[in-house]
Amino acid sequence: MNPLLDILRGIVGAAQVLTHDDPGADLAAWEQDWRQRSRGRALAVVRPGNTAEVAAVVKACAAAGTPIVPQGGNTGLVVGSVPDDSGTQVVLSLTRLNSVRAIDGANLTMTVDAGCVLQNLQDAAETAGFLFPLSLAAEGSCTIGGNLATNAGGTQVLRYGNARDLCLGLEVVTAQGDVWHGLSGLRKDNTGYDLRDLLVGSEGTLGIITAATMKLYPMPAARLTAWAAVPDLASAVALLGLAHQHLGAGLTGFEVMGQFALSLVVKHFPQQRVPLWEDTPYCVLLENSDSESEAHARERFERLLETAFEQSVVSDAVVAESLQQAHQLWHIRESIPLAQAEEGLNIKHDISIPVSLIPDFCDATDALLQREVPGVRLVNFGHLGDGNLHYNVQAPEGSDGKAFLRDMEETINTLVFDQVNHFGGSISAEHGVGSLKLNHLPHYKDPTALALMRSIKQALDPLNLLNPGRVVEVVAGSTAS
Repeated sequence: MNPLLDILRGIVGAAQVLTHDDPGADLAAWEQDWRQRSRGRALAVVRPGNTAEVAAVVKACAAAGTPIVPQGGNTGLVVGSVPDDSGTQVVLSLTRLNSVRAIDGANLTMTVDAGCVLQNLQDAAETAGFLFPLSLAAEGSCTIGGNLATNAGGTQVLRYGNARDLCLGLEVVTAQGDVWHGLSGLRKDNTGYDLRDLLVGSEGTLGIITAATMKLYPMPAARLTAWAAVPDLASAVALLGLAHQHLGAGLTGFEVMGQFALSLVVKHFPQQRVPLWEDTPYCVLLENSDSESEAHARERFERLLETAFEQSVVSDAVVAESLQQAHQLWHIRESIPLAQAEEGLNIKHDISIPVSLIPDFCDATDALLQREVPGVRLVNFGHLGDGNLHYNVQAPEGSDGKAFLRDMEETINTLVFDQVNHFGGSISAEHGVGSLKLNHLPHYKDPTALALMRSIKQALDPLNLLNPGRVVEVVAGSTAS
């Protein structure tokens, strides 16, 4: 019997420490990653109920030299929140920390526990008469702590920014079990290093986020959504430029979807009516939010589309006539990841490229992949407005997806990542590094930046107990170089 387990039970209660020795135990929900690519084996799953318990658990694990894997909704896509297969790591699940602590309408902030499900935050803000704009496909199950730990993006980054841009303060448990009380709602605080920005995006390797103060916004007076067919990616980029000119800050979302990506939605979710996809290589979904009135928003939207037709950057378009129709269009976009999963295992690439270079990148990389791996199918879609593509590679029709993933993933990753690097992009736009991209990072990250990252990890977590093997590789107790 591991004495640490008894200590942990004393901290959080016996019912909140789950092990494989428990009768009928099934820890798959915590040990299996979202994409079902990897399953580890935990020493235990520990579910604290408040920040003090998190701190006590971390202190106990640090004293025992036991690694901790922080976990929110376990919806990550880079194998960054599940244990390895050693049976020695504690999964620290934060889902019981799920309270909205306060909403400050005058300050336009809400303070929330890390285990709050994103959709619940959106609903709480709306009930109070405000908008919390972070939105992504997994919002019904992902948690705000995980969103911050990975600096999640989503569909409204174009106007509101990533999770980091929406965060004003954090409460964090350090690797030593101390608590940083940084839940400030201040928009100006120039008193030294910005620890908030350091912790956001660190994927649980520098500290464990237990709460956050997030920005709120007034609810827009109107939202309009359009679905447009474009003849090529260059036209999509041209349409984006026109949208900036005509809509200004009102442009909240601009998504691009390739024909094959949409065909998978048609194939696997035939109940959804996908407009305009059959006769065009790409479709664009764009949203305009207006603070004045629906009439004002519609007038600007119509002028945009008229100009786009005149310049031949749009071949056809539909405008949602109701909120329900808008939700249906967005649901099509959000169904693409589910549809490609139904089609079989695929090689995901969450990349960012300067918007102006995206057409050239796709032309060159599409041709390269077809030449080197004949028959591959490209599921290309994503947040064109901020330069983030989900440039995914599906196995050739009729082939074994598992075998394709096993035999071709490294080759295809290298081909795509080399192209991303050539075009001045990033191999991870919003999903993070996790363990999947850990070995790729040294090939594409500036060496000085990597050395600084290792130094920070070594300083804040010298025993390498917080989510080891993620983001940067370090040896416990070593001197960063």
